[in-house]
Amino acid sequence: ATAEPVVIGGDSPPGLPRNGPDQPSSAPPDNLQRGERVVGGAGQGRVAERVTESEAIAALAEELDRQTAADMFAGAVMVSRDGETIFAKAKGCADIERQIPNDVDTAFGIGSMGKMFTGTAILQLVQAGRVSLDDPLSAYLPDYPNEAMAAATIHQLLTHTAGAGNIFGPDEIELFNANREDLTEPEDFIALFGERSPRFEPGSSWEYSNYGFILLGRIIETVSGESYFDYVRKHIFQPAGMNSTDNYPVSELPPKTAIGYTRVPPGERLSGHPVGGQLPPLRPNTDSLPYRGGPAGGGYSTVGDLIRFATALRENKLLDEEHTELLIAGKVASMGSSRYAYGFSDELSGDGVRVVGHNGGAPGIYGQLLIFPDSGYVVAVLANRDPQGAIGVIQSISSRLPAK
Repeated sequence: ATAEPVVIGGDSPPGLPRNGPDQPSSAPPDNLQRGERVVGGAGQGRVAERVTESEAIAALAEELDRQTAADMFAGAVMVSRDGETIFAKAKGCADIERQIPNDVDTAFGIGSMGKMFTGTAILQLVQAGRVSLDDPLSAYLPDYPNEAMAAATIHQLLTHTAGAGNIFGPDEIELFNANREDLTEPEDFIALFGERSPRFEPGSSWEYSNYGFILLGRIIETVSGESYFDYVRKHIFQPAGMNSTDNYPVSELPPKTAIGYTRVPPGERLSGHPVGGQLPPLRPNTDSLPYRGGPAGGGYSTVGDLIRFATALRENKLLDEEHTELLIAGKVASMGSSRYAYGFSDELSGDGVRVVGHNGGAPGIYGQLLIFPDSGYVVAVLANRDPQGAIGVIQSISSRLPAK
């Protein structure tokens, strides 16, 4: 590998932040968090012109075949418009050793896409009058061990402006790995990381923070009286019809769950190889998985369930119209031209098309949900490979779908 890691497989799609280490690994993909250029793959940095729906779908199918043939993609893709599926296809193997193919009902790791569920849960409690976005953390966790961190507001935690820091970064990963099996509930993370001071004065900057969403998960528990896992299952997954989505412990994954495969050797960053270099061999990512998913992400879902989630939001089944827009409307500048909302990113593309959603990436995992509010299109992509091939697939459709 080069001294400065190079990622192969396609330029990052317009519309959502490249938000870095979503799930733990011995070497987090912080090059993605910094927004380093992705080299090669779909488009080579070009942004396609918008075309008809059928032409956009044809381009997607072609790119899906290309990335699969290059051994850069395995996963599933679904595209809908106004709740009706217009494209659904799966590629590659869910289990290479047993030659079990992926299909559109296969569950995949979703990384930080789970932050959308945490943001939705907090806004449900806001809508019910049980949480105020302007309240400090201390209003809900009065015994929080760091006074300066306890002064950060719910709004700041939701928008990554609280300075809460990471839990998988270079400064934390050794501590995380040493306690991986014991970190089963949000309060376990607080016991391990709660003494830390904010990385900056809350509200003064933006820095992607997995730990901030862990704190939000604990707030959901204290306010609702339910575990985080029970709350999102009862109030989000079930009402939306997301029957294949949950924060399963890794020892209890359903049979139809894809194994993640990475080319990242143990102890190295999610970086790929220089263009033209020989690809490293694939290996299962099981050594880098957390005990279970949680408020910061790490759960499992299907492309169909992600479409159902987007549809439930659009139809105001999870929140009323006012709070749905509050959830997804950008609040603070994050990466590039993107603005971060409450567990969602919100951006206008270069040609003025609004897209909201979130992505998630880690060794052997990549997923992205793109919701186009003005046209009714929704794109869900999940992959059990490193992010690069899926990014190329996403770009092939996101920049071509009709604006209206």
